[in-house]
Amino acid sequence: MSARQRPHLILASASPRRLSLLAQIGVTPDEVIPADINEDPIPGELPRQHAQRLASEKAIAISGAHPGKVILGSDTVVGVGRRILPKTETRDEAQYCLKLISGRAHRVFTGVAVVDIEGNVRTRMSETRVKFKRLSDQELKAYLDSEEWKGKAGGYGIQGLAGAYIQNLNGSYTGVVGLPLFETRNLLTGAGYLT
Repeated sequence: MSARQRPHLILASASPRRLSLLAQIGVTPDEVIPADINEDPIPGELPRQHAQRLASEKAIAISGAHPGKVILGSDTVVGVGRRILPKTETRDEAQYCLKLISGRAHRVFTGVAVVDIEGNVRTRMSETRVKFKRLSDQELKAYLDSEEWKGKAGGYGIQGLAGAYIQNLNGSYTGVVGLPLFETRNLLTGAGYLT
């Protein structure tokens, strides 16, 4: 199947990381249209459920206005036990998250959803266990000063400075960055976008 025969693909996310990850597998969306949905957790919702629900809601929200196109939605959630850590917007939020995960393991859930040209929704989940080293006060301050935490689930981006603090990772590295490529490629193949 040539690129011209592929269905029209819309990425329902403004994340530059997701765009660059898709480029790694030779996929360039025809359009990028971030979904405007409420990302607040539902009371009692667990991190895994939250990630999958938001990924699906993003894809479905965009598909409504763009029938006959393939829509890709994704959402990454950092969980510590039953707690969902925020996408950090302030230094205080980032400090709270980093102190919580310092010296312990946490899980990163990335839900992926694809709506095919017929409107069928397919989903996959990536779950990765990440072990952070115990951060010294100096390391914590340096990372907070870098402001790399802005808008990042759990207050860090593994592809930046925080990569040096990861002792162990069991699962999908690209899932922690924001789009698990194995699951995403399988979904896009199932939707008839890739062969």
